[in-house]
Amino acid sequence: MIARMWEVRALGSGFDELLTWVCDVALPQVEVLPSHVSSDVFSSTDHRIVVISKWRNTPADLPAPPPHLTARAPHVWDFTPVDR
Repeated sequence: MIARMWEVRALGSGFDELLTWVCDVALPQVEVLPSHVSSDVFSSTDHRIVVISKWRNTPADLPAPPPHLTARAPHVWDFTPVDR
């Protein structure tokens, strides 16, 4: 299992539109893939959107967000479970 954290910061005025794009455009493109397990979307008061998705093997990339809605390019990190 791999957990992928994808994080983007929206321009202040574009937050709602970017959140809608993540939920209605980006996630539907990856949630249909056979290796996808689940996805959760989080937002913060400083206009950040985080998607944490779980994958059976190699994660798929979310499509690039509309540049006019973002303050910078998304950041992506992959994590694997730790046995403890």
